[in-house]
Amino acid sequence: MITLMQPTSVQAADNQTYTQQFQNSITTLSGKSVEANMYFTKMDYWDLKKVTFNFNYQVSQLANRQASDITVSLNGVKFYSFRPKDKTGFQTEKITVPLDLVSGSNRLTISGQILDQMPDKNYQLQQTPANWLTIGNGSNVNFEYQLKEAENTLSSFYAHFSGQDTIAYQRSKIATADNPTAKELTASMIALSGESRIITTENDQIPVVKVSELAAAKNDYMMVVAKYDHLPDDLKKQIDPNQLKDKAIIKTHYTDGKYYLIVTAKSGKLLEKAARFVANEELMKETDKDTEDVEETTDTYTSSLHDNGTHYLTTTADRIEGAGHKETSYLVQIPNDRSNADGSQITLHFNYSKNLNFNRSLVTLYVNNTVIGSKKLTAVRANNDTLTVKLPRGLSLGSSFTVRAAFDLEMKDQDTSDNSNTPWAQVRPDSKMLVKSQRSNDLLFTNYPTLFINNETYDDIAVVAPKNLNTDDFKTLTNIFNLIGNFAKSNTGKIQFYESMPSKNVLKNNNVIVIGTPQNNPMIKELNPNLYFKYSQNFDRVVSNEKLSIEKDYGKNIGTAQLMRSPYNDKRGMMVVTGINTKDVYLASTQINFQKNIQQFTGDAVVVDMNNAHYGYRFKKNKAIDKSLENKRTFSKNSQLILYLGLALIVIILIGVGVILTVRKQGRLNGGSKNDRKQ
Repeated sequence: MITLMQPTSVQAADNQTYTQQFQNSITTLSGKSVEANMYFTKMDYWDLKKVTFNFNYQVSQLANRQASDITVSLNGVKFYSFRPKDKTGFQTEKITVPLDLVSGSNRLTISGQILDQMPDKNYQLQQTPANWLTIGNGSNVNFEYQLKEAENTLSSFYAHFSGQDTIAYQRSKIATADNPTAKELTASMIALSGESRIITTENDQIPVVKVSELAAAKNDYMMVVAKYDHLPDDLKKQIDPNQLKDKAIIKTHYTDGKYYLIVTAKSGKLLEKAARFVANEELMKETDKDTEDVEETTDTYTSSLHDNGTHYLTTTADRIEGAGHKETSYLVQIPNDRSNADGSQITLHFNYSKNLNFNRSLVTLYVNNTVIGSKKLTAVRANNDTLTVKLPRGLSLGSSFTVRAAFDLEMKDQDTSDNSNTPWAQVRPDSKMLVKSQRSNDLLFTNYPTLFINNETYDDIAVVAPKNLNTDDFKTLTNIFNLIGNFAKSNTGKIQFYESMPSKNVLKNNNVIVIGTPQNNPMIKELNPNLYFKYSQNFDRVVSNEKLSIEKDYGKNIGTAQLMRSPYNDKRGMMVVTGINTKDVYLASTQINFQKNIQQFTGDAVVVDMNNAHYGYRFKKNKAIDKSLENKRTFSKNSQLILYLGLALIVIILIGVGVILTVRKQGRLNGGSKNDRKQ
């Protein structure tokens, strides 16, 4: 039975600060009139006291400081304008943001005009390459706030536990048994993956630790995932064991400023089911009570949207205003385990004002920085215009890319200022992109971890880990599943841990991850002949190969991460993270924990030494996971060329046959003529 309680309050902390960095890289905006958008979020449990926007920027050295100006808007409301300071290089403007304009999700807009001359006459200013504004990657928003009182509910715990500041300050932790079973490891990694997928920063993760190493402090939020018999005594007291006969329990427990979420069951199967519940963001946000029962029949799977490749660019009409070059951009994401294929198409529906100089006004579509197509604006189509373009063949985009609609809105009689509400253009919500995609087939780190993902969830992952895990082993698992969870958008896939070498059937039909040393994981020794970086006969060091000469002592202190073709199924991949010591194994995993780290490597092997120097190598010549699939795709990709070559061959054959027949006929005619002369 579910216990219902009135939410209880917990004493909030004192004033705190948190700085949220914008994810934008350094961006340059060109033109007299410039505009850019940046986004930030506010946690619901913050009681804001002050918000400061630190705008890091640089303007053209030729910009006229008296004529140029910059305006800042939040969620469409303008609140601050200033002129650039009279100095060169990057400068920072500290701007206090009105608290009443701040919501949960926020769009910060930078707009203005960068002019290189004083507009003292009533004429249209000439745009030059010297009209530019560069936004630095040091721009951020700083929050000063108090924590709102935490309610004793799953939803309130989840909000704090997954909050950006809680994770950044390492106050969120997941704990499991000191000597976890395979099912407990599976459950804790499912819980970690569920949290990793909603972490927005690129440097933060939630560690998974032994329950004895939890070291709880005030304002810490701890999720304990373990069987009932493995719970600490103080947490056992919070659970009635009689309620665990045929269900798992998820329960909050707050004490002395420390916040616990107990996820427990008597069976491993139900514990995994409960872990899928806490890995479901929607369910956790909806549970406004302190205890949740999870049974075998409980629906825990995350919802999924089947869009058949159609991605709408915006849900509401997106309006841009002002003369000159104006842009609006849209992020398009396809499943992480897929990449675009030939045949994708963008359809832009839009309308615009009629007071334009239609001889000079047009719209241009970009995908990332590639121009896809343009169209001239006309008065006849102003109320309902459409631009449909197909993406060029062979254009590689990855699983996330930006579609930009750039409008050049030129007026007939433009005055000195171009920041008025006219002219305008509007992208309609029926604008869409049809993305043809295919699953990536590369067995390289450029395709990791997506080769272990299918339909945005775990693709039958079997993890062979040491039977007795130490602190380094837990840190290694945290790194591996932090990145996998970041890519897995659903909790429906399968993860299974093994303490010893699995059966041949499991190895054949699963994507296998092996971690450990030759001493604590026997499968490392079994795989040694297949490794790119092999161990010596005594398994006391890593030995040299054709890519790297390794001094004998150096080989005792390096860790490796290797993406191999599975020896048990040549159509599946296998990743081995190994080293002589568990510390070396952990060091190897530090290069496969965040996207920014894994993007450094384009091969199939990574070496990390004790000084944290890391190197990437490629060994396999054929990078395809499924070689037959690669051949089919190559044939399909070049089908048109093959058709043309086939037609050309037929023409050549016909010409050849024609020449032969002509020669033979001519020979007969010549032979007949000779006979006639003889007679």
